[in-house]
Amino acid sequence: MNRMVFTADGNGERIDVFLNERIPDFSRSYLQKLIKNGCVNVNGKSVKSSYRLVGNDILAIEIPDNVKPDIRPEPIPLDILYEDNDLLVVNKPKGMVVHPAAGHYSGTLVNALLYHCDSCLSGINGVLRPGIVHRIDRDTTGSLLICKNDMAHQALAGQLKDHTVNRRYRAIVWGQLSKDQGTIDAPIGRHPTDRKKMAINYKNGKNAVTHYQVLQRFSSFTYIECRLETGRTHQIRVHMASLGHPLLGDTVYGPSKSPFHHLEGQCLHAMTLGFMHPRTGTYIECAAPLPEYFEVLLDKL
Repeated sequence: MNRMVFTADGNGERIDVFLNERIPDFSRSYLQKLIKNGCVNVNGKSVKSSYRLVGNDILAIEIPDNVKPDIRPEPIPLDILYEDNDLLVVNKPKGMVVHPAAGHYSGTLVNALLYHCDSCLSGINGVLRPGIVHRIDRDTTGSLLICKNDMAHQALAGQLKDHTVNRRYRAIVWGQLSKDQGTIDAPIGRHPTDRKKMAINYKNGKNAVTHYQVLQRFSSFTYIECRLETGRTHQIRVHMASLGHPLLGDTVYGPSKSPFHHLEGQCLHAMTLGFMHPRTGTYIECAAPLPEYFEVLLDKL
C-alpha cells in the first residue's frame, strides 16, 4: 500500500479533480473509484468524489500496491551536468519521458536513474516517480533536478514552492513579440473541455507567472528566454500561446503543422537551473547546452 498526503489550498476544487492534477498517472475515474472504496479521506473522514476542498484540508490517499507496475532499472546513458551524494542534475534529451505512466513503463528517465543510482532515490513521490522533484515535458530538453534522498527532496521541493529556484528556458515562438521583455501573470488550470490540455483558467487555475525577454528576432519567429516564477504544467507553452505567439513545433497549443518537418514537438529547452544545495547551503547553477536540433534551427532562421 502506497500512502500519499496532500494539503488543499482552499479554492473550492472537487477532490477528484484535485487528485487527478497531482497524480496524473491515474485516471480521474480510477481516483473516483478509490474515493468510493474509502481509500481517500479528508481530515480523517471519508468523502464523496463531489466533495469540494477548503483551505488547509489534509487529504490522505491509500493506493493499493497492485495498481503500480514493477519499474526496473535500465542501462540508459545519462548526460549528467552535476552529481553528489544528495542529488544530480541531468540534461534530458528530446523524446524521453520523465517517469513511467500508461504506455511508457520502460525507456524513461526514471528507468535510467534507478540503474545509475543503484535504486538510491528519494521515495516521497512514490514508486513511479522516485527522485523526481519537478518535471519537464517529453519533448522539452534540458536541465532536470533529481533527488537521491528524502532530505534533499523536501528541501528542494520547498525551494520550488517558494519560487527561489532559478529556472531559465530558451524557446522559439511564432511571430514578432511587440515588446522586448514582459511578464505574463495568468492562472493555469485544466482546459474546460479537453482534459489533456491546460489553459488560462481564472476560475479554477493556479497562480502562474512567466517572465520573457527577446534574444533575437527573425522574419516570422522570435528567439526568447523565459524565466519561470512558478512551475505549472505546460506553463511556458500556455502562456506564450495566450499572447498569440505559440512555441514553434507545438501542435497542441499552436498550428497543427510546422514549416520545419524535422521538428518533433515544441522548441523549448530548459537551459539554466540554479538552487541552494540542501546540505551545504551553497548556490549551484547548471547550464545545459542547446541541443543540436535547436542550434541547427537557429542557423536556418
